[in-house]
Amino acid sequence: MPTVISDQPSTAVAVPGPEPAPPPRRSPAALVRGAVRGRRDDPAWVRPALLALLAGTALLYLWGLGASGWANAYYSAAVQAGSQSWKAWFFGSFDAANAITVDKTPAALWIMVLSARVFGVNAWSILVPQALMGVAAVGLLYATVRRWFHPAAALLAGAVLALSPVATLMFRFNNPDALLVLLLVAAAYATTRALEAASTRWIVLAGALVGFAFLAKMLQALLVVPPLALVYLFAVPAPVKRRLVQLLGAGAAMVGAAGWWIAIVELWPASSRPYIGGSQNNSVIELALGYNGLGRLTGEETGSVGGGRGWGETGALRLFNAEIGGQVSWLLPAALILLVGGLVLTARRPRTDRTRAALLLWGGWLLVTALVFSFMAGIFHAYYTVALAPAVGAVVGVGGAALLRARSRIWASVGLAAATVATAVWAYVLLGRSADWQPWLRPVVLVAGLVAAAALLAGVRLARRFTLAAAAVAVVAALAAPFGYSVTTAAQAHTGAIPSAGPAVTGGGPGGRPGGAVPGGAMPGGAVPGGAVPGGGPARAQAGNPPAGMRQRDGGTRTGPGGGGLLNAGTPGAEVVAALRADADSYTWVAASVGANHAAGYQLATGLPVLAIGGFNGSDPAPTLSQFQQLVAEKRIHWFVGGNGVMPADSGSRASEQILAWVAGTFTPTTVGGVTLYDLS
Repeated sequence: MPTVISDQPSTAVAVPGPEPAPPPRRSPAALVRGAVRGRRDDPAWVRPALLALLAGTALLYLWGLGASGWANAYYSAAVQAGSQSWKAWFFGSFDAANAITVDKTPAALWIMVLSARVFGVNAWSILVPQALMGVAAVGLLYATVRRWFHPAAALLAGAVLALSPVATLMFRFNNPDALLVLLLVAAAYATTRALEAASTRWIVLAGALVGFAFLAKMLQALLVVPPLALVYLFAVPAPVKRRLVQLLGAGAAMVGAAGWWIAIVELWPASSRPYIGGSQNNSVIELALGYNGLGRLTGEETGSVGGGRGWGETGALRLFNAEIGGQVSWLLPAALILLVGGLVLTARRPRTDRTRAALLLWGGWLLVTALVFSFMAGIFHAYYTVALAPAVGAVVGVGGAALLRARSRIWASVGLAAATVATAVWAYVLLGRSADWQPWLRPVVLVAGLVAAAALLAGVRLARRFTLAAAAVAVVAALAAPFGYSVTTAAQAHTGAIPSAGPAVTGGGPGGRPGGAVPGGAMPGGAVPGGAVPGGGPARAQAGNPPAGMRQRDGGTRTGPGGGGLLNAGTPGAEVVAALRADADSYTWVAASVGANHAAGYQLATGLPVLAIGGFNGSDPAPTLSQFQQLVAEKRIHWFVGGNGVMPADSGSRASEQILAWVAGTFTPTTVGGVTLYDLS
């Protein structure tokens, strides 16, 4: 055997040797039965506890899911388009006529579209796959930690992920983050399997999973690559040359899993495919490296609205501020303390020690991702931090279990107590930011945490059962507040482009209010909806009056009274929908509008293609003024929907502004159901 498998990782020793014979192939049904039964050496309580964790996670993520409606209408409109056109499905087009894509690679859309083709285009068919990905991610995180550690550590890791408020939010939402997290956890599982016996197939699979995650959310997927690669290079039981060759194979698999789609899109004639939304040169490579890549780090994002320093203060404490703290940071101090304690505990162990390897893997994931999120100067939203939740859970589970086993050493007990105190005090601070929400919970969590910490500190002198009871109290105290935030998150409807978990937070900024509302209607960077510029400066061109006939799904940013805008889509009334549907078969697009979210409300209501001028921000050169005039001359667009001004952008194309001015100066407006329409025919 090439390695010794043990539930006690502190004593596991990896012994180099030949590759074992491959296990017999098992049917999918047998794999499912094995997962339900659990391992043969599991105590009797493990299987019911795991099933309870997964069932509870499913209930939390599926409960009242339809209340959010279209959730992020931008992606829901793209799902609708993909359900009508396989070409739109492949490219990730916003509209079925394939004018422009969304500003992300389309892997997450592929899954939602397939569900919509089977069950119809509705809130449940779009959101249920996201929730199931969340349940799968929790189960896979449990399986990853359980391979090397006690089931209690694995259950704790899964529970921390499941109950992170930002995870509850994003696994009930239709952004690409759900698929991203699932694939990255799967990559960590494959790396864990590869570490056991220097397995080429498992490390290559890990690379392929990261590559496919790139097709979900581009460069963010690559944040886990350094820790996964370095841990494998350091800890695998194999000669250095073999490790390097295997990592090269994993890198090739990663490039192949992401590159095939990029190559097809780049080689496809631009004239017969949709414009690549979010880019300025109709290039998916530019999108991946610029707007969705290095530009996020530097703040130099061409076409970004409110870019530069407009997305919050950067710095080491960013993840603990009012906007982000309640999303994911509840156990972040404990994770950092336990990570350091675990690495100290394993410092003198053999290179292949599994506890240290696991801490380096998950701790590296946590530190690299946290540092990037803390200091990136470009577009950043609080919900991005869902990528931290699996790492926080795994480090807390592995590190806590390691120090608990070593509690006979006084410093290990001090580490456990310090992690418990830090968690209780930090929860007290976070709960104070939502002082009107369940005020009784603050003192309960604080007192329970301090009592548990005192008992853990005395763990050297207490009987084992008392120490374990104290650890259980510490876990309950640590999870109580995020559990409450998660339940509150699940009970709320979330729509728009910037959702936020938990109750309203004092000083929360763009992500600190339920539903993604922005206090005062302000945009990051100081922009104001409706085309106005703060301080009374000139507005960019605006065609027609605000669409009073549209009602907002939430309190988010809007254009004029009750209308959709840059970050939220409205819902047009029946009179407007009837006008847009009239003689629809004669046109490629029943309407055009500046900005994809504004267009999304009309597209989802009519079920027909609407041309989103300028893409998401209205700052893409798609179409240009001459191209738009040509489409109008060819009678391919029926209506132009007015009322949505162009947001002041730091850079990017001014084509949408030119189109607005041309429409307003060329065609006569008419009002239908309170919405300003221009008949381009």
